[in-house]
Amino acid sequence: MKTTIGEFLIDRLKAIGITEIIGVPGDFNLSWLEQIEAADGIRFVGACNELNAAYAADGYARQRGVGALLTTYGVGELSAINGIAGSRAEHVPVVSIAGAPPQYATEYRWNLHHSLANGDYTNMLDAIRPFTEVATRIFPMNAVEEIDRALRACLREKRPVHIQIPSDITHLEIEAPPFDAELPGSDSERRQAAVRKILNLFEAAEDPILLLDQDADRHGFLPLLREFGIPYAHMASGKALLDERHPLCLGTYNGEASSPGVRERVEASDLLITFNPRFIEANSGSFTHNLPEEHVVNIGDQHISMDGEFYVGINSLEVLADVAAALPERGSVGTRYSPGPFEPDADAPLTQARLWPQIGEFIREGDVVIAEAGTSNIGLGPIRMPDGVQYINSPIWGSIGFTLPALLGSQMAAPERRHLLFIGDGSFQLTAQELSTILREGLKPIIFLVNNRGYTIERYILGMEREYNDVANWRYADLVEVFSPGSSMRTYQARTEGELAQVLADVDGAAFIELHLDPFDAPAGLKAFGPATAEFDFGPRGPRNP
Repeated sequence: MKTTIGEFLIDRLKAIGITEIIGVPGDFNLSWLEQIEAADGIRFVGACNELNAAYAADGYARQRGVGALLTTYGVGELSAINGIAGSRAEHVPVVSIAGAPPQYATEYRWNLHHSLANGDYTNMLDAIRPFTEVATRIFPMNAVEEIDRALRACLREKRPVHIQIPSDITHLEIEAPPFDAELPGSDSERRQAAVRKILNLFEAAEDPILLLDQDADRHGFLPLLREFGIPYAHMASGKALLDERHPLCLGTYNGEASSPGVRERVEASDLLITFNPRFIEANSGSFTHNLPEEHVVNIGDQHISMDGEFYVGINSLEVLADVAAALPERGSVGTRYSPGPFEPDADAPLTQARLWPQIGEFIREGDVVIAEAGTSNIGLGPIRMPDGVQYINSPIWGSIGFTLPALLGSQMAAPERRHLLFIGDGSFQLTAQELSTILREGLKPIIFLVNNRGYTIERYILGMEREYNDVANWRYADLVEVFSPGSSMRTYQARTEGELAQVLADVDGAAFIELHLDPFDAPAGLKAFGPATAEFDFGPRGPRNP
């Protein structure tokens, strides 16, 4: 079938489930934007800048399984690269597309705007290549094979890819073959051997445990893992992947900083099933983790390692389905975790110690909870989420400001779900403009802004009272009216537990809730994390807080 290159790319994006492309227009991508405008079933959503657009595409991908980002050559691509790198670190599939200078201009090395004016048109791809699974510039003769190669790699590897499309080729015709994005099936002998081995290990084990991290979600394993019926723990970077209130949930494994009893149970397991865990200082108790390697079965999407043997050439979803079907049903395992009722002290000022349990009662099954790095993520860490909660954060890359644009992308991809964002004032100031896009799009999140007048997590690492950890104290709630006069999003302020209780009772629909806390208050986990980070970062002779 004949089609144009631009329409071919649009059809491929629609085929993998994308209905919104998030980005910033620029002269080199306008020709393709015109084709998007003319297409059915897909639209362009403009963000305030390219970095925010990259964050939003990441949030979108966490709902839909893949997201799409559009920038322009050079200035746009490089502005987005931090967000793309975050998607790479967090294993989130994003298709990044950049309008590039005309093909003839790059081939003849013309000096153009948005370049270094030296005729080099390889440097942008070279810059972005380390953070993507595929980075390519397409031409009429390779467009089909390169676009399909990039999309398959994005979906298979759960990594971002980057495609440059020259501005003068979008309307050229090509032949479009059918597209199949399915992961190939397993080698039958390797599949059967892996299943037999895992079932034998289960039969011999007395205390099998699942240890969940991000890849269990990214590769679609979770529905099958629910059928295993065995105890599970999650890493801090895998929070709420399975129901945290289920009787089988042990809690968080984080080395010496684990939930009570979890470290002992995990490290003594005689069958520990992991999913490519990636230990950094923040999710390992400063590298105090000690998994029983001789009893570990590690499962990736295309490989399994166990008992000194590596099984390759397999689709692990098929292996897990076989194992789940063959495991015997397990009986009742106890009672669900149920948090005690929170009794607000009406006149007591908000404190970190009591704020998060009070917030925990507001979170309900099926919510999307988005937690900014630092105070919000650490404060929510001990709160056991109800069943069906999706918890979005950036525990490995940790770029502050990520969550507000990620909220935009996530709620566009799943507008039927209630979205709760928890973000500090310092982080909010980095990407605050995207609140205007959220309002323009008519989305209805509930945003909790933790106003403690600065970078609390940085204060506890170093500079408790230093000016470099302060931020300007904006009138945050007024921004809703500034960005969208007459908006239906309601705004609230809370300084006491009683005021917050009233706000939580009143909220029905889109809301912006400013929480006022002492600048020097912090969750217990952060108070421990800060000094440990200073010890790790600065060495024995480095500075410390008094």
